[in-house]
Amino acid sequence: MAYPFGDVLSSVYIVGVLFLFVWIFGWAKENLGSAKLAILFAIIVVYLTFFQYEFLFWLLLAFFLLQTLGKEFISQINPFGGDQLR
Repeated sequence: MAYPFGDVLSSVYIVGVLFLFVWIFGWAKENLGSAKLAILFAIIVVYLTFFQYEFLFWLLLAFFLLQTLGKEFISQINPFGGDQLR
């Protein structure tokens, strides 16, 4: 990973992947019933998804930020008029 801002983006990536790992682990533990199986499942999913295809993490982060921070902005630029987005 070679980022123009070096350590900052690398740290954001590591923290984000760890957060997603814990989230996937919690979901898998609840649905699979076994902690060992859930850890194995979470490791496989995180490795295959975010370490093989790094752009998926950044895409997911962009969608999250757009949904969280851009909700008001998107509702203000409603191109169709009316209250469809509110």
